[in-house]
Amino acid sequence: MKNSTLIAIFTACLLIVGTLLVINRHISRLAPKWIQGEIGCTTYKAASKVAGRILRIAVSEGDRVEQGELLYTLSTPELDARLSQAEAAELAASALDRKALRGARPEQRREAYNLWQKAEAGLQLATRSYERTKRLYDQGVATAQQYDEAQAQWQAAEASERMARAQYELVEAGAEKEEKEAAAARVDQAAGAVEEVLSYLRDATVFSPAGGEISTITAEVGELVSSGYPVVTILDLRDQWAEFHICENLLSKIRMGRRLEGHVPALKRAILFEVSYIAPEADFATRTATSSAEEFDVRTFLIKARPIRHEEGLRPGMSVLFDWRSF
Repeated sequence: MKNSTLIAIFTACLLIVGTLLVINRHISRLAPKWIQGEIGCTTYKAASKVAGRILRIAVSEGDRVEQGELLYTLSTPELDARLSQAEAAELAASALDRKALRGARPEQRREAYNLWQKAEAGLQLATRSYERTKRLYDQGVATAQQYDEAQAQWQAAEASERMARAQYELVEAGAEKEEKEAAAARVDQAAGAVEEVLSYLRDATVFSPAGGEISTITAEVGELVSSGYPVVTILDLRDQWAEFHICENLLSKIRMGRRLEGHVPALKRAILFEVSYIAPEADFATRTATSSAEEFDVRTFLIKARPIRHEEGLRPGMSVLFDWRSF
């Protein structure tokens, strides 16, 4: 009697458990299955290509900024010194270029001309002396030594005149073409160095690359920051989307441009989205097969969908739920 009672109780428990399992399975099939996603947006990280100490921060976290609005400025005394050096080099190169184009100074021209005239007068005197000595030598009055000395003096005077005239013509002509081109190239090089330093100095003042809301500021006034360090992060709330992962067995139901209704719990309302991105390759497996003969790894794909209109109050990081049965 006692055994039969235990058997009856055990059988009743099995029936109750089985019934509950069947009911739970049936309810779970009827209940909606949600795919959870998250709101994302375009993020900008404002940084400078030069290192320096933060001199001023013009914004605060939570501020709304427009494109081109001042964010912060850096103190860069090293760049100021480099600019002074580059500007001095540019002035020196410009002076040399002007000298090459202008040629010699008037005083140098006059000096070269006077030396040429002096040499020419000496040549005329040596020429007359030579001609006179040659006539006397031909008449047998002058000796051979006197004739040779007069001839040598005439030839030396002629060479001196040619040299003085060439020097004067060189002074008048100024620098050669190659020297002028080299001087102009040095000016361009110096101007490029100045512009390079100026570009760095301009980048020491950082402006907002786009309109948005200041999310984080990662440095304080007086702090030294390195080149490329993201001091200010800006969120573009006008460019938002929902991103979520779906299993590959649902991928065939998703296509570009398809509209999906997503529920945003934080806003307590549904928002209509449009699929704008389908990942070209899978990310990871969400379920691993326990028996290779019956199952396979199910992989997921990233999907992005943008609101079809601007939604007030929608912010990055908010959860969004999609009913998979609507796929």
